[in-house]
Amino acid sequence: MASPAQDLRLTARRAREREIVETTKALFDAQGMQDAPITNIARAVGINKALIYRHFSSKEELFVLTETLYLDDLSERLSGIDPELAPVDQLREASERFTGFCLEYPAFLDCSLSLMRRPARELQARVSEAVWFRLGQGMARCLGLISQILERGAREGVFALEDPDFTANHLYTQVLGTMHLARIGVGVRQVAPGVPGVFRLSAEKVRQACIQDAMALVGARGAS
Repeated sequence: MASPAQDLRLTARRAREREIVETTKALFDAQGMQDAPITNIARAVGINKALIYRHFSSKEELFVLTETLYLDDLSERLSGIDPELAPVDQLREASERFTGFCLEYPAFLDCSLSLMRRPARELQARVSEAVWFRLGQGMARCLGLISQILERGAREGVFALEDPDFTANHLYTQVLGTMHLARIGVGVRQVAPGVPGVFRLSAEKVRQACIQDAMALVGARGAS
């Protein structure tokens, strides 16, 4: 059994770790993920950079835990969808809330896509089992809410899909990729043979296209 002193040290350690993760998220929101290096995070917390690595085994571990904060917020938004709505309208509402979240927190896109750039087994090898489990919990909460909508829609015959869990993952990843267009803000086209050009992209246009893609992916019928 741990002594009172050990319990106190553990509580203090967990509080400091929470502070570091919350500070990282705040810096991501304010500056973007690429402009929030470990040195800046440590400075914002008021500790030496080396102390960051006494709490986290790698930069990836800190970023994974930051991602879990975003996922907690996203799942809270998705859980607020009216359960009395028809499945088609629930999916549209979920898409609107998800894409709105991506616009409000562009660093969530950066963090999510950064963590997805490598096979899962490689990321898992760079974080602790507890941190990996927390990421899984956060993902499962969000994806589970989407999967429930898809399963109900398939059961009622308004969605054309066979595997709600796969489709939920497909939709989640599709939204992240498409909404990154809004993050970039421009598209590329050929203005003459061999001559590229760029054109501005409206964030709202990207968002609406993303929602339409989601409805088309599941073969939604009967939208109000």
